[in-house]
Amino acid sequence: MQTPFRPAMPEALCDAREAQAGAFGELPEWDLSDLYPAPDAPELARDLAWLQVSGRVMSYAGLRYYQNTADPARGKSFGDLQAKITGFTTPLVFFSLEVNRIPDGTLEGWLAADAALARYARVFERMRAMKPYQLSDELEKFLHDQSVVGAAAWNRLFDETMAGLEFDVAGERLGLEATLDRLTDTDRAKREAAARGLAATFTANIRLFARITNTLAKEKEIEDRWRHLPTPQTGRHLANDVEPEVVQALRDAVVAAYPRLSHRYYALKARWMGLDKLQVWDRNAPLPGDTPRVYDWQAARETVLEAYAGFAPEMAEIAKPFFEKGWIDAGVKPGKAPGAFAHPTVTDAHPYVLLNYLGKPRDVMTLAHELGHGVHQVLAAGQGELLSHTPLTLAETASVFGEMLTFRRLLDAAKTPAERKVLLAGKVEDMINTVVRQISFYDFECRLHAARREGELTPDDINALWLEVSRESLGPAFEFMPGYESFWAYIPHFIHSPFYVYAYAFGDGLVNALYAAYAEGTPGFQEKYFEMLRAGGSKHHKELLAPFGLDASDPAFWDMGLGMIAGFIDELEAMEG
Repeated sequence: MQTPFRPAMPEALCDAREAQAGAFGELPEWDLSDLYPAPDAPELARDLAWLQVSGRVMSYAGLRYYQNTADPARGKSFGDLQAKITGFTTPLVFFSLEVNRIPDGTLEGWLAADAALARYARVFERMRAMKPYQLSDELEKFLHDQSVVGAAAWNRLFDETMAGLEFDVAGERLGLEATLDRLTDTDRAKREAAARGLAATFTANIRLFARITNTLAKEKEIEDRWRHLPTPQTGRHLANDVEPEVVQALRDAVVAAYPRLSHRYYALKARWMGLDKLQVWDRNAPLPGDTPRVYDWQAARETVLEAYAGFAPEMAEIAKPFFEKGWIDAGVKPGKAPGAFAHPTVTDAHPYVLLNYLGKPRDVMTLAHELGHGVHQVLAAGQGELLSHTPLTLAETASVFGEMLTFRRLLDAAKTPAERKVLLAGKVEDMINTVVRQISFYDFECRLHAARREGELTPDDINALWLEVSRESLGPAFEFMPGYESFWAYIPHFIHSPFYVYAYAFGDGLVNALYAAYAEGTPGFQEKYFEMLRAGGSKHHKELLAPFGLDASDPAFWDMGLGMIAGFIDELEAMEG
């Protein structure tokens, strides 16, 4: 039935949605009434008068918007509330500026004398990291005020354009999520049709996506220049509370490992598939002879909760309310934002998880990933609003760990060598997507922002950068069809969060090292793990990892994580013998 907030669906989409419900069981939708009962609720109007609930207001508006970005009413509500909150918070811009004017010795004295204040030492440390780069009070207020017509507006244009795109897949009109899903189909012709459909639509819209990218990159360059930030990446490193040299060590370790990871694995996959060269539509293809299991929603839920409980019953208990209380929105729907995320909202409410669930094994792993975020956010909420939010690098720890627990449970249950091979290959591909692909994305952004500083980039310029990093990271096993050069256009992180992507590789490497410590029987591991999650953003990564005997600033640390991926590929190669 059509609702007031959703445009009428084409008949094919209606049929697909009905089929989806039958195939996977009843998929959950968010119950946003824990935030507000309705967009015109008096509680929402009341809370707009109180600054301390701005996070709740924007969580509600944003989550409604991402359920259906094609609905003009939701877009207007989100934009109006965003503008109001921006206006309400402008008078608070002075706070961090004034804190950064306090002499170091004075602030240190206050922290030493007041235990209650000292609890927020990390907040002050992160705030004062921006001290060398802050502008005058007037300029900071101006940047704050104009943000709703700057990056935020271009972000919305990207989201709404992407959500509205349709792709011709062998005569069938599909949305982005359904088309991307076809890239994992067992039928190679269907995968090819999906890839060519993506290429055709992205290419037809490439000038718009290039304009969005050029504008945001230039806006960033202007603000970075005024702030005297030394590199385009510096702002992200500061926000992530991670040292540039740590990120560089991660990047260099991964790039050096391309030949023994992605290049080696894809050469192996080409042999399995009987191909001289892989095409882009073969990258995430199922293995020959593999009939991927389709997981209905109940099976997915049980798989993840059992994996969590096997590690610690407490983890499963924290995750259960997500399924029972309307904290997950799982179905694929017209206008819904693509991908998946876990949003923490505010500490006196609870997180919400968005999925686009299609029953594939990778969808189960995505559920495990996003629930890991949710568990982390629930545990960290005890720190309060100022300390609960974790830098992106550490925010990926619990999510990737949740994936690893789920994978290991499935691997241990494998009944035949063939089943084990399929699981191992799937995990290797996921790890390559998380580590190799994300570092190649990071390199793409680094090169793009450096080139943009020299002048505006044509679509061909951006396409060339994308092909360059793709060839380097995926290796000689691949051929790249005409049109693949446009595939950078749909990656939302490039638009919403420049340089975010290395956080995935950071999290995967960190989790591989953590899991090795767990597998080796580190005493009290579960207790230490939960303490790490409860800490939220109250501690630096060195302090959080010290109880496990790990240090991300040691270049050898990253080789440990990469070694786990290489070990899986070793096992797969041995199965050929």
